[in-house]
Amino acid sequence: MNHSMINSFVSMQGLQQKLDIISNNMANMNTTGFKRQEATFHDILTTTMRQPEAFQQAGRMSPLGLTQGWGAKLSQIQTILAQGSLKQTDSPTDLAIEGDALFEILIPSLDENGEPVQRAAWTRDGAFSLKPQPGDTENVYLTTREGHLVLNANDEPIAIPNNRRITVGSDGTISVYNDLQPDQPVAAGQLKLVQVVRPQLLQQLGDNLYTLPDEIDPALGEVLRVAATDGQNPEAAKVKVHQGFLEQSNVNMAEEITELMLTQRAYQLNAKALTSADNMMSLANSLRG
Repeated sequence: MNHSMINSFVSMQGLQQKLDIISNNMANMNTTGFKRQEATFHDILTTTMRQPEAFQQAGRMSPLGLTQGWGAKLSQIQTILAQGSLKQTDSPTDLAIEGDALFEILIPSLDENGEPVQRAAWTRDGAFSLKPQPGDTENVYLTTREGHLVLNANDEPIAIPNNRRITVGSDGTISVYNDLQPDQPVAAGQLKLVQVVRPQLLQQLGDNLYTLPDEIDPALGEVLRVAATDGQNPEAAKVKVHQGFLEQSNVNMAEEITELMLTQRAYQLNAKALTSADNMMSLANSLRG
């Protein structure tokens, strides 16, 4: 296998991964709160082959040495947390975030000993609902579509008394109203909104959920921090919660199709280079003897 075949083969592997990322973005164009991903590439290795001194002819401007690459590989898949458009639903449990933040929820997991535990995860999908939980007949809890509990600022599930309606302020504060006493709202906590300092560390779990690698502590301020909402830290970028709205995907179909065409052309170019190298080796082998 010669240098051209190695270069083309390695590059085609990375381009195939990028095609998978683009297709996933396009498939989730209508997924609530979905955030598109981008691929970053880097050279695997670049070497300089020495050339004879006779190559240094009069008038040559470039130095001696032939630069040779060995292809490119996918170095990073980054989640782009850009704002998506907001769609009005008028459902009191549909919530959308305006700004750079994520809802924090609890998902089932296993500890080091294989015992079931609850761990934190994050999402932009605010299509919540109120569902009862085992052992509590007096309250319903704010959950995701899959039944994961949504957390408040004290890292506790948000409980709402039965037969009550809720309102959510722009700062994430939840108030509970009794239709018999509409002028006496009861505070039910505040949504925990988390800002991601290093989004490249986020890992997708599926179902529009994100988590962090096991070796990273979510409590570290270098990775996550509590988002600033109205009335908090006036110097920080504000985050607002909109009740009765859902955030749409931030995928732009025109951009994805353009990126798809460019990636396909690059893949075809490398495939032709691989075929040409194979034909040249076949021709060289046939000339032996």
